[in-house]
Amino acid sequence: MKITVIGATGLIGSQLISTLCDAGHEVTPASLSTGVDLLTGEGLDDALAGADTVVNVTNSPTFDEASPDFFRTTMGNLLAAGERAGVGHQVILSIVGVDLVPQLDYYRAKTLQEDLLRQGPTAYSIVRATQFFEFMDAVMSWTSDDKAVRLPSTRIQPIATADVVDALATAPPLGGSVDVAGPDVFTLDELGRLTLADRQDARTVVTDEQAGMFSATDDGVLVPGPGARLAATHYKDWLSSSRRSV
Repeated sequence: MKITVIGATGLIGSQLISTLCDAGHEVTPASLSTGVDLLTGEGLDDALAGADTVVNVTNSPTFDEASPDFFRTTMGNLLAAGERAGVGHQVILSIVGVDLVPQLDYYRAKTLQEDLLRQGPTAYSIVRATQFFEFMDAVMSWTSDDKAVRLPSTRIQPIATADVVDALATAPPLGGSVDVAGPDVFTLDELGRLTLADRQDARTVVTDEQAGMFSATDDGVLVPGPGARLAATHYKDWLSSSRRSV
């Protein structure tokens, strides 16, 4: 199968290309570095020529009120180019609970992206993932200093990016969405404590229900519902393997 990966140089895109190539697919990487600009449409026709499937894992450059315009423009360009090229299947990566947090600009933007795909002319799949293991450092950095990390007790069920990649690589045309998540539920402050302990970081995690972006979410929104595809990788095992690889 010939597959074009949009956002080929990012954390997910680079792993996805390797996984698809290992599975024997013909893969076209598409990103700014390969001459493809989703915002202008430049290079899209060449990147999608002959493609059976397009997997879009691009991200908005900001998480603020500008992000809806980014997804509106880029999805419009991608769907139009896909129709011209005769692409049979469009896949996007989204977020579990994305339509239940309208108070966050970025979640509204991703909901818009989903809606545009649903209304488009092509068979589609939406893979909704929970928060990535790899993003825990960034989450803690938003509300930390040299003595403490402040995190809410919001429940999450995080997942390794390698498991997200597997879900994207094997997604059939769903005509809808599938939730993918890790095997374990944590509160965010608990996850912070596990992370700091593993790294022998002496800082304290303070439970603060007003701290950080995830304080704006209702409890349970970021945890998948029944029917979710649960990955096998546990966070504690991932921490151990990450430490050994350093």
